[in-house]
This record gives sequence, structure tokens and C-alpha cells, in this order.
Amino acid sequence: MRSMTGYGHAFQNFGDWAIECEIRGYNNRYLDIVHNISQALSEYEGFIDERIKEKARRGRVEVSVRLHVLRSSVELSVDEGLVKAYCEAYRRICGIADCPSATVADYASIDGAITAVRTSDSAIYRDGLSAVLSEALEAFSAGRMREGEGTRKDLERLGESFSSSLSGIIARSGELEEHYRRLLEEKYEELTGRRAGDGDFMQELGAILVRYSINEEISRLRVHMDEYRKLIASDEPVGKKLDFLCQEMQRECNTIASKSQLVEINLLVVSMKDDVENIREQIRNIE
Repeated sequence: MRSMTGYGHAFQNFGDWAIECEIRGYNNRYLDIVHNISQALSEYEGFIDERIKEKARRGRVEVSVRLHVLRSSVELSVDEGLVKAYCEAYRRICGIADCPSATVADYASIDGAITAVRTSDSAIYRDGLSAVLSEALEAFSAGRMREGEGTRKDLERLGESFSSSLSGIIARSGELEEHYRRLLEEKYEELTGRRAGDGDFMQELGAILVRYSINEEISRLRVHMDEYRKLIASDEPVGKKLDFLCQEMQRECNTIASKSQLVEINLLVVSMKDDVENIREQIRNIE
């Protein structure tokens, strides 16, 4: 089980340059990758995304990759032909106007006379970027696993609490049926003045008891709890499945509450619904 929140950082020096990578994860329904990448590494955005998708299925992942140039790879090129042409032009102007000759600053200010040329391209950064990204992703994944294991323990505890309340309801389900039986018999005798027990009454009683029985809800909740235990023990992303399962568990609890008139059962249902809400709060943070 992995959390969607996590942090990973890596920095490596490669002599003339260094790369630093930070990865932060937050809760999100789907996978959303947000970039802050140095311009020189922008062509590797797709490569970075693919590597992140290998580690994360859901969540907002903010990745920052910074290139630190420690020694400039830029050289200056002088357009000799252009400078010579301007030199001749300045010489003629000075001869005509009888003014001082041009200075170095005059030549340097000529558009195109000096050009900055980068002697390396972004291909040299690929292997270094891959190494730094791998290190940051490992730290990011390890943090998510640690948080996920903590969440798993909380989910196990909440599941046991839910199962304990369900066992209490199972133990009292017979009392609920007996409660409705007595209630209907008393009402029948009150309205008819006859003793409850004839065939028509028993037939109607059976139909009503079936309608108010909670055995089906109990049976489904048992199945849901078996699935719940399998999911929280899985190493695969289970956040969405657990959310759907909690919706079903909540629905069965509501149905039992609507059928029951026993305070003891209703109190157990309240505890179960509280457990489900706490479970849903916890699974908002898992992948």
C-alpha cells in the first residue's frame, strides 16, 4: 500500500555541471504531473513523465529539475569580415570628419560582430538526468511506502472495529425478529380480540418478518469485509476500489438502521458508520 504524499530529492555533480531534482506528491483523484524544468532540459519532459508513471498511478506530482552550470560551455565568435568592413568604414569617416578613430567598444557594439556559441548540446545531460531522477524517485517511493504502511495499520484497526460491531449485530439479529413477532402479535390481538396463531396471521407474519429481516444485509457485509481485508493486504493501487467498497458498506449499514427498532443494534450501526467514514478519510491519501 502506497500513500499519494511523499518527497524525494537528489543532487549530483558531473564536473562542469550538476543536476538537482525534487519530487513532491499530493492527494489527487487522478495522476497529474506538474513540471518546473530548466530550459536546457525541457526536451526531456516526456522522458521524465514516463519515469514518474512507472512509480505513481494517482496523485498530483510536482517535479522540479534544475541544471546548475559550474563551468560555462559558451564561446564567443568574432565575425572578422564584418569587423574589417566596419574598420574600413570608420577609417574613411575619420578621414572625412577629422575625428578620433573608433574604439574597441565601438566594434563590440556592432550587431553580429560578437556571437555567443554554445559548445555543447542537451544530449550530454541525458545520462546524468536519468541517474539523478532515479535517485529522487527511489526516495519519493520509499517515503510513500512508509506512509502507506502506517495507513494500512490504521485501516486494519478500523476494519477490526467494524467487524466487531457486525458480530454484535449478528448476535442480536434473532432478537430483532422476535421483537417484530411480539409487536405484531400484540397488535393483532388488540385489533381483533382474537389470539394470534391462525393460518392467515402466520402467513402475513412470515411475509412481514422477511421484509424486515437483516440477514441479507449481514451476509453482504460479511462478503464486503472479506474483500476489504484482501484489498488492504494488497501491494497494488487499491484506493478507488476501497472507496467504492465503502459506499456499499455504508449502504448496507443504512438499510439495517432503517429496519431495526432495537436500540442496541442501532448503536452498533452508528459505530459501524463512524468506522466507514474514518476508513474513507484514510483512503483519500492512498494510491
